[in-house]
Amino acid sequence: MKIKFLIAGTLSLFSATVFAQKGELTTAQSEYDKYDTFRQNKAMSAMARTSINTAKTSIDKAAANEKTATLPQTYALKGAIYSALAYNDTVATTSQPLFTTANEALKKAKEADTKGEYKKLIDAGNQYLGYSQLNKGVKEFQAKQYEDAYKSFDFYRNIYPDDTTAVYYTGLAAANSKNYPVAISNYKKLVTTNYSRRADIYSDLSNLYLMTKDTAAALATVSEGVTKFPASATLRSREVEMALQQGKQAEIIDKIQAAIANDPKNKNLYFYSGIAYGKIADAADKTAKTTKDVAAKAAALKNRNDNNDKAADAYKKAVELDPNFFEANLNMGYVLMTPAVDDYNTANKLPMSKQKEYTAMMLKVTAAADRAKPYLEKAVELDPKSLSALGNLRNYYIIKKDTVKTAETKKKMDALQ
Repeated sequence: MKIKFLIAGTLSLFSATVFAQKGELTTAQSEYDKYDTFRQNKAMSAMARTSINTAKTSIDKAAANEKTATLPQTYALKGAIYSALAYNDTVATTSQPLFTTANEALKKAKEADTKGEYKKLIDAGNQYLGYSQLNKGVKEFQAKQYEDAYKSFDFYRNIYPDDTTAVYYTGLAAANSKNYPVAISNYKKLVTTNYSRRADIYSDLSNLYLMTKDTAAALATVSEGVTKFPASATLRSREVEMALQQGKQAEIIDKIQAAIANDPKNKNLYFYSGIAYGKIADAADKTAKTTKDVAAKAAALKNRNDNNDKAADAYKKAVELDPNFFEANLNMGYVLMTPAVDDYNTANKLPMSKQKEYTAMMLKVTAAADRAKPYLEKAVELDPKSLSALGNLRNYYIIKKDTVKTAETKKKMDALQ
């Protein structure tokens, strides 16, 4: 009888110990649930802190006992509780150990919870960890710790793979840390989503390709962006510039002219057309100045003048549609003044014996400058702090030999520099 009594007593003691640890799990779950409810009400923030701390005390006891340490519920609760503590702790030195503990517990919980009984807890814990890393990444990015920010944002992105903000932040941090392949991967994904700033992302993505010297992909990307966002002035301008840099002038001009045919009241399209023709004119001007062959020089100058005229026609149309279009006024003035300045310089290099030629050339210069004047003045009126606009106007005054106005304009430019 005594032996049976001792055995019964032993069994009773063992059951009580297990029950006690199960009780700790129950307390941990109950207090965590209270915290989850209280945290949503600012007036109950103190109660929320008390509950999460009580939950931590209980889960630590359950995790320390060999009978309950490896239960799926223990892992899941520990992960959820510690992740909440890590999220609420804004001090990196104390938050990081909590984060590490939570992350390890959640991984074990996922492995142990084969039936998915504690999926809700595991998901909640991972969400806390994700937002914890998001906040950490923002601070790191602001501190220009871009590689660390990338790791933090990427952790968040892995938890929320369809969150466009997560993808953007990860790509942005990668780009700033010069991890261009990863940045490109994230930005490529972003343009396939409904992200609100996709037009900007196309532009950024094209820049990333340029960073990797993939000019073909850069142009293809920006062209795709123009197709998706035809109203984006930034994308159209970039497409024009990239196409011209790659020697695809005719191709881009055809695209712009086709767009104008479909939307003849779009001032921006005429502006882009002006940029395209202007770029061709600039290239021809460069050729004319560097070649020694007389025939080639003459052909280049004709090409320059023809395309300058086409650019001027395009800018003129843009200004007609919007008289306050600063960039169009600025470029129109520049296009008209460029040959005038060149002829002015050429005329002033003529010997005294060629007075007749000098007089004829200066008449031509003055006429060209006078055509440019309204656009030059309008550009300065629209943006009095534009050095480009002031510089063009100053060239006009130089040609007109207006020393007072030339000095006044130079003074304004000096004040801005």
